[in-house]
Amino acid sequence: MCTTCGCGAGETRIEGEHDHDHAHQHEHEHVAADGTVYRHVHAHTTHSHAQGHTHVHRHADGSEHLHEHEHTGEHGHGHEGHVHAHRHADGTVHSHQHGHGHGDLHDYDHGETHEHVHAEADLIDFGTGPAGAHAPGMTQAKMVQIERDILSKNNDYAAGNRVRFDELGVFALNLVSSPGSGKTTLLIRTIESLKGRLPVAVVEGDQQTSFDAERIRSTGARAIQINTGKGCHLDAHMVGRALDQLGLEEGSALMIENVGNLVCPAAFDLGEAHKVVILSVTEGEDKPLKYPDMFRAASVMLLNKVDLLPHLTFNAKLAIEYARRVNPELKVIHTSSTTGEGFDEWLAWIEQGVVAQRARRADSIAAMKGRIAALEAELARLKR
Repeated sequence: MCTTCGCGAGETRIEGEHDHDHAHQHEHEHVAADGTVYRHVHAHTTHSHAQGHTHVHRHADGSEHLHEHEHTGEHGHGHEGHVHAHRHADGTVHSHQHGHGHGDLHDYDHGETHEHVHAEADLIDFGTGPAGAHAPGMTQAKMVQIERDILSKNNDYAAGNRVRFDELGVFALNLVSSPGSGKTTLLIRTIESLKGRLPVAVVEGDQQTSFDAERIRSTGARAIQINTGKGCHLDAHMVGRALDQLGLEEGSALMIENVGNLVCPAAFDLGEAHKVVILSVTEGEDKPLKYPDMFRAASVMLLNKVDLLPHLTFNAKLAIEYARRVNPELKVIHTSSTTGEGFDEWLAWIEQGVVAQRARRADSIAAMKGRIAALEAELARLKR
């Protein structure tokens, strides 16, 4: 599950593979003698069973707060209270403690923080809590913990992918953008321009269909399609499984075309050397400020479809200013897949990355050989 948008798990399909996952959950509620309402959520999978429950506290002003607890086995609870944080129009935040008494056999004790979201000055902001997001019925603390767990597991897979790239001297790029930015068309021209200069392979990510992978294969490049189903981004585990089928060449470039989305892919390391964000001039100049995480995570921004600038009111200078306000180190290249503008600079940057990755691999091999030679010499000395 993605904690940014709540997209489901178990929907991924990689060409040539079949997976069957099963999960279900149910919720029920009961009312205690004092009127307190408890909702219990139970989740089950084919491999593990976890129990949890969510209960609601109603305050004098009629507001409700949902508290979610997960547990295994039977145990008692102590419930002393929780802290609420209020944000005001001037940006100040204050917290206060609420105590709750229950006349049942449950005794809960926790110090979770619950955020009140206010509508002030025609703005409702759900991104001010510790999690930076909102999910109905889930506390900020719970969301933060889920995100940490998911990203920690993803980072382990990403580290594994990175080792594979390093061992083969593969320069991997993660191409990210909004839908319709021209990623696939730009990628096709890139592959065709690099023919005879270096080998290129592609991992394609979409929610459904293999249209883009088929377009890539028409260039002669090897491509694997990943369909994410309800998922809004690729993750490192998906990419690792695609690599098993892709058969990367030593010293090649790998282009990972992510799902069209400027939100969730920003958080997921795939093991790539760089994220490359594509911003089309048919979009808005303010995209970097609206979706700062993506532009902050990227190393390069391709300002694409610049051949259309004479026909648009898009302010390219302002777009770059906004992007560098978020990420001062961001490299910007103006590109057009129609005219080829900017492709010399873009291709040169890719080739430099491949050369550097090959050099790192050569250094690693030389270091390993040196270590083996030293161990052999030490072994020979000990045998004397």
